[in-house]
Amino acid sequence: MPNQNVNKVIYGGRVLIDLTGDTVDPSKLLKGSKAHDKSGAQIEGACTFDVDSTDATAVAAEILFGKTAYVSGNKLTGTMKNNGAVTKKITTRDEEVTIPQGFHDGSGKVGIDATEKGKLIANNIREGVTILGVEGTMSGSENMKPQAKTVTPSTAKQTILPDTEYNCLSQVEVEAIPYVEADNPAGGVTVTIAG
Repeated sequence: MPNQNVNKVIYGGRVLIDLTGDTVDPSKLLKGSKAHDKSGAQIEGACTFDVDSTDATAVAAEILFGKTAYVSGNKLTGTMKNNGAVTKKITTRDEEVTIPQGFHDGSGKVGIDATEKGKLIANNIREGVTILGVEGTMSGSENMKPQAKTVTPSTAKQTILPDTEYNCLSQVEVEAIPYVEADNPAGGVTVTIAG
């Protein structure tokens, strides 16, 4: 009997140790821990349980796709899309960027398209106006090719524009309305205005 495990000790009629009713086994004992089973044999734990997850509130959509976790004792496999680095460019004034739902690795950026950004220079913005932190210096006279015109009044409506080789009008001079008086055969005066 010296090679058998001791699982019960009685001394002077009093039970000091009794393992015979114990239910511990390696699968229920935390991994790395040692104890004795009901036969008195020493066992080493195999259970990897390390937390009580009964109060966890995560759902599969909040766990990265393909990753697993335990919630309330249940193993969940994540369904959240991995978007990695999301990069978006704004190309128009009213454009809005929608960030897709899912995981982002933190290195994504949203910015103004390089072509549009290149237009945001001080010489392209009128003096006294600041756009996206760029203060304008354009006075309005840069690259101007004005034209002075003289116009003869008419009884019809006229639209006065610069000729194609000019980009603006520096001045428009309107001639006096023509006024002519002439004697007529009836002995009176004929007055011709703008005729």
